[in-house]
Amino acid sequence: MKKLTAGIIAHVDAGKTTLAEALLYGGGILRSQGRVDKKDALLDDTEIERERGITVFSSSATFTAGETRITLLDTPGHVDFSPEAERVFTVLDAAILVVSASEGIQAHTRTMWSLTGSYGLPVFIFVTKCDLGRRTKNEIMAELCSEFGSCVDMERADGIYTNAEKIAESNEELLEEFVSTGALCDRSIAEAVLRR
Repeated sequence: MKKLTAGIIAHVDAGKTTLAEALLYGGGILRSQGRVDKKDALLDDTEIERERGITVFSSSATFTAGETRITLLDTPGHVDFSPEAERVFTVLDAAILVVSASEGIQAHTRTMWSLTGSYGLPVFIFVTKCDLGRRTKNEIMAELCSEFGSCVDMERADGIYTNAEKIAESNEELLEEFVSTGALCDRSIAEAVLRR
């Protein structure tokens, strides 16, 4: 079985713990999703976290997805607890950077992005709070690309990446594969993500 350790990182109130709850629910670890405001989120398990409604300590849970055993680390988003969040970077295989669609990229989001680069971590950006409808998908993508460089919306339809051409633009090898085959294989995309 493959093993993957992924850390959820973000600016405070971006929705990290809510995402962690959803992933753990989807992974069959939880029977129902906890909520920060109801003080029953699995990974916010200390009295101070439940009282303050924020993650203070990094905590983990493990679940299986297909042939992969995933250890998920939820980290603090408040700038006062940055050292606690950064402490987990040394054990991560990948980072999930959570960005709130309504608030956009915050100062601490930039700090977390910079740290992933320092540690050479591949990053998946997960945008939350899209249902609030304050900004369009195109506006959010424009902000992500402006701040972080090459970001691609990884949509799939009928097993094919709908933005394969955009993905191919980020790398000569990918472009060559796309031009010769009209598509990109999952392995090529995974390798590109690993190389950031």
